[in-house]
Amino acid sequence: MTSDTSTAPATTTLPLPAGAWEIDPFHSAVNFTIRHLGISKVRGRFTEVTAGLVVGESAETSSVTATIALASIDTGNTDRDAHVRASDLLDVERRPTMTFRSTRVLGKEDDWSLEGELTIGDVTRPITLAVEFGGLQAFPGDPRRHAGFEATGEIKRSDYGLDFAPGLLGDVVKIQLDMQFLEPEADAAPTES
Repeated sequence: MTSDTSTAPATTTLPLPAGAWEIDPFHSAVNFTIRHLGISKVRGRFTEVTAGLVVGESAETSSVTATIALASIDTGNTDRDAHVRASDLLDVERRPTMTFRSTRVLGKEDDWSLEGELTIGDVTRPITLAVEFGGLQAFPGDPRRHAGFEATGEIKRSDYGLDFAPGLLGDVVKIQLDMQFLEPEADAAPTES
């Protein structure tokens, strides 16, 4: 990333109309990968996620938030998922959600980065996601356009006190988010009396 040496404040215009964009849950996914025994990978996803994208007049006034239900973990093995939810592992009774709040949006054109804070239970740590903007497209039968994004990053389980099963499971969890957001609805036309 190059630095701007000009004295004027830098503002970056986002390629989306301003407003509050809502997640399209049918075309969005929160996926992860973690090493198993150091020799292979276990892949999974979280099926319950809510998210919002507020587009301001510039990147500096835009933000992203997301909440993921940890109990919605799905690794394709119901017995394993039940074990991961238990008190000796994720402990979803004590840690029901994982939340993200952006603190800074950076980038241009198709390549962006999203700096923010990820909270699991009572632990909050900084995280940076690399974001690729997939574009803006109409969807048949829907008056609002859809905006697509792919975001990737990684966290260390141990940073959040999730250091169970060392050696069995890797410490690094790779995250991949495939998200679609729906354009804000146009303001209703004023009615004449």
